[in-house]
Amino acid sequence: MSLRTFLRTLNQRNGRYRPRGEPPLTLKDRFKALRNLPQFFRLLWATSPTMLMANLLLRFVRAAIAPAMLYVGKLIIDEVVRLAQLGDSRDLQYLWKLVAIEFGIVLLSDLSGRALALLESLLGDLFANQTSVRLMEHAARLDLDRFEDAEFYDKLERARRQTAGRIGLMSQVLEQLQDSITMGLLAAGLVVFNPWLILLLAVTLIPAVIGEAHFNARSYSLIYGWTPERRELDYLRFTGASDRTVKEVKIFGLASFLTERYRDLSTRYYLANRDLSIRRAGWGGILAAIASVGYYGAYVVIIIRTVSGQLSIGDLTFLAGSFSRLRSLLQSMLFRFTSVAEDALYLRDLFEFFDMQPRIHRPQQPRPFPRPMQHGFVFEDVGFKYLGSERWANRHLSFTLKVGEKLALVGENGAGKTTLVKLLARLYDPNEGRILLDGYDLREYDPDDLHREIGVIFQDFVRYDLIAGENLAIGRIEARVDQSRIEQAAQRSLANTVIDKLPNRYGQMLGRRFENGVDLSGGEWQKIALGRAYMRDAQLLILDEPTSSLDARAEHEVFQRFADLTKGKTAVLISHRFSTVRMADRILVLDNGEMLELGTHEELLAQNGRYAELFHLQAESYQ
Repeated sequence: MSLRTFLRTLNQRNGRYRPRGEPPLTLKDRFKALRNLPQFFRLLWATSPTMLMANLLLRFVRAAIAPAMLYVGKLIIDEVVRLAQLGDSRDLQYLWKLVAIEFGIVLLSDLSGRALALLESLLGDLFANQTSVRLMEHAARLDLDRFEDAEFYDKLERARRQTAGRIGLMSQVLEQLQDSITMGLLAAGLVVFNPWLILLLAVTLIPAVIGEAHFNARSYSLIYGWTPERRELDYLRFTGASDRTVKEVKIFGLASFLTERYRDLSTRYYLANRDLSIRRAGWGGILAAIASVGYYGAYVVIIIRTVSGQLSIGDLTFLAGSFSRLRSLLQSMLFRFTSVAEDALYLRDLFEFFDMQPRIHRPQQPRPFPRPMQHGFVFEDVGFKYLGSERWANRHLSFTLKVGEKLALVGENGAGKTTLVKLLARLYDPNEGRILLDGYDLREYDPDDLHREIGVIFQDFVRYDLIAGENLAIGRIEARVDQSRIEQAAQRSLANTVIDKLPNRYGQMLGRRFENGVDLSGGEWQKIALGRAYMRDAQLLILDEPTSSLDARAEHEVFQRFADLTKGKTAVLISHRFSTVRMADRILVLDNGEMLELGTHEELLAQNGRYAELFHLQAESYQ
């Protein structure tokens, strides 16, 4: 999205930001979200089975540590009391044995904790890396029109946020398992003493858990509903302080406009989040107090039983410690459950993105791609319109592009020229009609085979923040180590006149994003982009305004090489400059997405139609 387009969108909203509809989040929805966990753990297993199994084993070890510590502590206290009552300080062998066991448990706890932290850190990094790679690979498979849809970008943004930090969800789930084992061991002792205390503990914690679940759901809804606005915040922050926009921001005096927009939107989000946070803190305090009443009620019962002589000091220590630990574990598990359910909701965003499938795909038995092409392309009543649009971008297109022919597309902005070439490259599939290649529907071929035979330089080509040699090699990336081919492509496209002036020539970093990067002018970047077409060595070349940023001399030099670039190849050229258009064998004139005229330069002038009108208007501007 360009700066002007974005500002126009903001103006259309008249400064009013409305969050999108929030998804309904019921208790059923949260339990349903837990279904994402098996798929999540399959991803973890695929990342590193060894690390995941080691993590699980360490959890089992640590689950027994707390009960063991409490029980050994009880034995130590009872032994100390026994020895004190006997007044015998000589028989300490059993006591020191207990102390040694407790020391060993402490060491085991420390070492296992450090090993667990190390494993989770390493597994987290691996998972983030592999998930990010998978997300990039999957995004590359999706159709082009997906990326022209704002709703898709919201899904992509939410999915990106799930590639990092998700290892915390694994920790929470395994902690649930670990704490369940610990609770089972601790509860065994309390059940023998008084099972009603456990019931009291559970009942008083339920309100706090319900409250936490409710506010977790509201937090997710807030973040989900504000996804588009948060993307706008990122865009405003980038636009207000970027080397790519700073000239227009300064010249047009946009700084205060952009900052006010950012301040308004960020304040609205802050207020919505503040209100939720205040309600969460208030209710959380009330419900936590109820849970504390239950805990201290049980604690009083234990103290009374000890004072009455029914329990020993060691029993008091063990039961009080067990009850305190059990309360803490139960509270943590219940609260963690709501957190796990919330994280599973967020995880759903990642899996929903992975579930999206391209409509343009490889057929099960693709037709071998013709090398070389024999007849060319035929458009048969082709029509196309973008998703969510009622307007046809192209319609009723019927023409032939023969092998070796140079076809120029002419028309005003929005006439459908770029859409036509995207259909030809099968970046889109027609909604109506069909496109044939050597007599067979384009959909019968493998899209990857087709793309390998097409060299495209769009007007809005990408300026990659890579070294100069790699920028050229983008045209055929598998040949990036072929320096002679890169240099030859640079010479044929005149990119060598730019690269030879750079301090590190083909090893010079381009763009300002990275250290020691050098930015180029628009015309210099376009020569780099043209070099990619020479690198491609494809059967079909598509050039969308290939000289729009070049000066008159550079344009003339490129035209001299144009015949060399397209020699023996089929070519489609989009240009508003009729000096370029005249080099084509035939010219197709588009109007509102439909074919208006088709013929050679001389034939179209003789028809005295739209082409002749546009040609004479441009010719007059040079007189």
